[in-house]
Amino acid sequence: MDQQLTNLARSAMPFAEVLGIDIVSADLTAVVGIVAWEPQRCTVGGVLHGGYLMAVADSVGALCASLHLPEGATTGTIESKTNFLRPCIGGSLTVTSTPVHAGRTTIVVQTDVTTGQDKLVTRTTQTQTIARSVP
Repeated sequence: MDQQLTNLARSAMPFAEVLGIDIVSADLTAVVGIVAWEPQRCTVGGVLHGGYLMAVADSVGALCASLHLPEGATTGTIESKTNFLRPCIGGSLTVTSTPVHAGRTTIVVQTDVTTGQDKLVTRTTQTQTIARSVP
C-alpha cells in the first residue's frame, strides 16, 4: 500500500475510507487498490456482498478516470455493469482499473477484482462523464 496515494484518494473521496480501499499504485495506465474480506461486508454464508464489490469497483474506476480529466473538470459515473464470476469468502482482493477510452465527453474504464491467486471475482465496465466547469 502507498500511504500517500491512499490518503489522497480518501481525501478526494471519503467513501473510499468507509470501503477500506488502500491504493497500491496509480498512473495513467492503471489504478491498483486492495481491500480485505470483513464479516460486516458479507451477505449470507460469509460471501462478500455484491454491492460492496460494485462500490469498490466504482470507486477505483472513478480514481482511474480522474487521472484522465482535463484541468478543472470533474467526473461521475453514468453507466456501470458488473459481472460476478466467483464468490469471495475470505482474504484480500486486488482491484485494478484500466482506461479503455478517454474521450472528450466520456471516459470508459474496466475494473477487475481478483483474489490473491489471481482468480477473477468481478469485472466491471463503467462510463464516466466529463463535467467541465463553466467560466
